[in-house]
Amino acid sequence: MHFHILTLFPEMITQALNTSIIGRAVQRGCISIDAVNIRDYTADRHNKTDDYPYGGGAGMVMQAQPVYDAWKAVLQGAALPRPPRTVYLTPQAPVFTQDMAKELAQEEHLILLCGHYEGIDERVLEEIVTDYVSIGDYVLTGGELAAMVVTDAVARMVPGVLSNALSGSTESLEGNLLEYPQYTRPEIWNGKAVPSILLSGDHAKVDAWRLEMAKERTRQRRPDLYAIYERTHPVTEKKKKVRER
Repeated sequence: MHFHILTLFPEMITQALNTSIIGRAVQRGCISIDAVNIRDYTADRHNKTDDYPYGGGAGMVMQAQPVYDAWKAVLQGAALPRPPRTVYLTPQAPVFTQDMAKELAQEEHLILLCGHYEGIDERVLEEIVTDYVSIGDYVLTGGELAAMVVTDAVARMVPGVLSNALSGSTESLEGNLLEYPQYTRPEIWNGKAVPSILLSGDHAKVDAWRLEMAKERTRQRRPDLYAIYERTHPVTEKKKKVRER
């Protein structure tokens, strides 16, 4: 899968995403990450990419022309027959979820557009953006951090990125449950022992324990998610409640 990130600060992208699991996935050729500097496509002789907003107001607005030309350069450089999905990172959008990550991971090419200042000229957004995505209800200085979050989450869903094929299917938010507690050596640390069932060697009992722990953790920490889980597993949860009574 190919990620193309349109940004004013490409060094932020390359420094952060060339490490750890994502960096190794790039080295193995599972994914590619192209940080495209929007400033390289400005027509302004002073390399300006922003200007004052029409109608007045605080701050500056990114101009349409350099953003559009950077986007067109991606299409031409990758020889794409049609425009790929283009995601604009903005707090004025639905909040990013694991399901969105899975959906976007099906794409061969994905363009992520990072805004800055007071935003981007609406006309170019109307021209190129297919998806508006937020990583939370707060405001960041720019879209780079959000783009890196989305890239990391989507890349993990691409086959070959995770060394353990099960990792992506057993972690938090899969099936609307948080991940169960994890333990490693030593068996006793600071007077606290690993739950004995994890030492039993009985994989069926371990799986059942992990599911119950995942449900309990979700009930306590994310009741909103647990409500969704109950709706999608009504028979299982109804039987459990009858046993508890």
